[in-house]
Amino acid sequence: MITYNFDEIIPRKGTDCVKHDALDAFFGRDDLLPMWVADMDFRSPDFVMDAIRERCQHEVLGYAFPSDSYWEAVQYWLRRHYNIEANRHEMHFIPGIVAGIAFVLQAMTKPGDGVLVTTPVYPPFLDLPSNNARQLVASPLHVENGRFAIDFEDLEWRARQCSWMILSNPHNPGGTVWGEETLSRIAEICYRNNVNVIADEIHADLTHPGHHHVSFSTVSDHARDISVTFIAPSKTFNIAGLSSSVCYCPNESLRKRLFGYLDGYEIANGNIFAYVGAEAAFRHGEDWLRQMLQYVQSNVGYLRQFLSEQMPYVRAVLPEASYLPWLDFGELGLSHEEVKDRLINHAKVALNDGTTFGGKAYRGCFRLNIGTPRAILKKALEQMAAAF
Repeated sequence: MITYNFDEIIPRKGTDCVKHDALDAFFGRDDLLPMWVADMDFRSPDFVMDAIRERCQHEVLGYAFPSDSYWEAVQYWLRRHYNIEANRHEMHFIPGIVAGIAFVLQAMTKPGDGVLVTTPVYPPFLDLPSNNARQLVASPLHVENGRFAIDFEDLEWRARQCSWMILSNPHNPGGTVWGEETLSRIAEICYRNNVNVIADEIHADLTHPGHHHVSFSTVSDHARDISVTFIAPSKTFNIAGLSSSVCYCPNESLRKRLFGYLDGYEIANGNIFAYVGAEAAFRHGEDWLRQMLQYVQSNVGYLRQFLSEQMPYVRAVLPEASYLPWLDFGELGLSHEEVKDRLINHAKVALNDGTTFGGKAYRGCFRLNIGTPRAILKKALEQMAAAF
């Protein structure tokens, strides 16, 4: 078995990556430690790179389609990690989950329809409804015992205004893993109110040891009947640039409408490496994933201890899945702009601004990416502590 080195620091600047090369455009300076965009600084797995290199030996890169072996690999992964027995006709390739969510809204809703989200949440969930002339309806989460929790009374009231819900499972930011009871309650609320659910489970494979991911569609017959689930190897194996995702839709009526839209407009095809890379990841990724999760979980432990000892004024939601803790600097008594200035111009670190995850309610909050070698995380935290 290969032992992977996640302490390796790989220079990424100058590779046209958003995380490193778009700093100046987003933060006004390019000398920051990039702890924002949700990809990892770890080397993409050898088995993915080897599969791509092997395919490149055939020097014709013509039109491609997802092969039977690709779909067998996807079915294996869904069975092993999601407890989903998916038939081939229940799945569709998608060139990225954000695009997939937009496709659902276009195919399955009409202008003015309400789309429910729980905030704070991944910013495209907020932008997609508005950008597609739909009505965004937000139900705020609250923090209980260091993790996000849902206000079910508020969720039900807001669900009455909506036709679809976009569910982040596990949640981004913060990495809270929604348990079976929580997902079952969401399913019943949505079913009662004729709300269908887009379950974005892109972070599911990144559930840390000691926690258990439950796929939304598996919690009840109602959940299965009202859901469209998106998965992807992109976050799991740090191959987001391949734009490779999968949609799973077991309800025949929903499936015919959505897949008919995708095929009718020919908007859900992939590039050749999207298929090759994903198949290699799903077939050979277990050991790499296990080792990577152990490393990220150790980063969570390091962050927890550092905050306790050096930055006790920060209230944090620490990940049970993925690598995106949510930090609240509110106890400092500084304005949001003052905190932001300290981070950028004194600590010289780039974090995601919390207000982009749901508006003014999240002033003083920021999302930190700890999917990085420990030395980089240590340096970033030390610079933040000194700045405050």
